[in-house]
Amino acid sequence: MSIGIVCPYAWDVPGGVQFHVRDLAAHLRRRGHRVSVLTPADDEAELPPGAVSAGRAVPVPYNGSVARLNFGFLSAARVRRWVHDGDFDVLHVHEPAAPSLGLLACWVARGPIVATFHTSNPRSRAMVAAYPLLQPALEKISARIAVSEYARRTLVEHLGGDAVVIPNGVDVDFFARAEPRPEWQGGTIGFIGRIDEPRKGLPVLTRALPRILEEHPGTRLLVAGRGDTEEALKGLEPRVRERVVFLGMIDDEDKARLLSSVDLYVAPNTGGESFGIILVEAMSAGAPVLAGDLDAFARVLDGGAAGELFPTGDAEALAGAAIRLLGDPERRAALRERASRHVRRFDWETVGAEILAVYETVTEGAAAVAAEAAAAGEGDDAPPAGTPRAGGRAGRRR
Repeated sequence: MSIGIVCPYAWDVPGGVQFHVRDLAAHLRRRGHRVSVLTPADDEAELPPGAVSAGRAVPVPYNGSVARLNFGFLSAARVRRWVHDGDFDVLHVHEPAAPSLGLLACWVARGPIVATFHTSNPRSRAMVAAYPLLQPALEKISARIAVSEYARRTLVEHLGGDAVVIPNGVDVDFFARAEPRPEWQGGTIGFIGRIDEPRKGLPVLTRALPRILEEHPGTRLLVAGRGDTEEALKGLEPRVRERVVFLGMIDDEDKARLLSSVDLYVAPNTGGESFGIILVEAMSAGAPVLAGDLDAFARVLDGGAAGELFPTGDAEALAGAAIRLLGDPERRAALRERASRHVRRFDWETVGAEILAVYETVTEGAAAVAAEAAAAGEGDDAPPAGTPRAGGRAGRRR
């Protein structure tokens, strides 16, 4: 099968959607499919094989964060050319409601389109206001996927329609076989995320740290991610500051090794999360997880059975739960055991098969529509809306 995947966010800025697109493309190629990925990126950026730049992204406030998106006349021309030349059996766009490449691709493509919705935002006035602009593109989508029930709810409430829920995928074995690094072991708490993005919740964790250190004075907090480290430490006493270790940006291998090394992984996020891929990665690596009780996080952690939850944004509750877990190795071992079974639900072998089933459904449906039209004797050159191609040949016929 020939598959075109559209990533809405800049490839060189780490994020859950980018990782999902990257790993989905790799999984599909391993299964023997031809895959091309279109993504925002600087023209001189080094992209992996099969990835195509649609031009430089610009920072745009979006869903409580700053997303690097790509939208404009030059981008539209590049999208049109990529879709036309790709001759895809199915086009898979991510975040088609965002002002980026997914929306542009929906406008120009013909044939089977699958869309994945990642965003969870229960009060998006902007999305409601933009619906008249989005509607023509969204009506062309053949099948919708939401990465969580929360993302599905956002879609239903703001844009109408429905979606099948298929979670983000993780290479579980990659994280499970990661070797710990000795310097990251021994009374350590892990945090991975953008340091200066408030919704990632690092300030909640640093407010909890003094109390944690009172009970477990040897504890260290290992922080991986980009951002202003001095700002993150502002207001902390020297004895607390010296227990925080900033690792900067780390690659996938070191991320897996960090997660396999820590005694506890803490996700203090305060909102705007539709899934929680880092929780799945932590569970896969064997890290006991403590997370804010966001709806999406609670679902990923099986309602608290595969990881513990605390009231979102409550530093005192976070500190109490962390103190208890750091002092209870048997409880941490029980969480690891439960998580190691639960996390298989998110492995790419499962998730990839579900996504492929959606592709097959829409392409078979499009082929059936085309066959019915041919049997009915339609002799003009314009195929029906369900033509089996999502790109090149369909675009030329039209």
